[in-house]
Amino acid sequence: MPFKKHKPEEIIGKLREAEIALAQGASVGEVCRRLSVSEQTYYRWRKEYGGLKTDQARRMKDLEKENARLRRAISDLTLDKLILQEAARGNF
Repeated sequence: MPFKKHKPEEIIGKLREAEIALAQGASVGEVCRRLSVSEQTYYRWRKEYGGLKTDQARRMKDLEKENARLRRAISDLTLDKLILQEAARGNF
């Protein structure tokens, strides 16, 4: 089975499906088979997305992307600063 990257909206929908099935008496294993995910994936999703609404999950992913972009910018600026400090000392 090829690896599929699920969108946050899909994950939340699948978690809602799982909650309904579990409330009706299905086991976690049965629910995971219905959703075509492993139990490990189910528990990881539940930990990360449990209780979130679709718009909240989308906003969280957007913030994570922005955070990663800002971290890259900071590391680039730090590297530039170190290079300029070395050049100013004449260590080239």
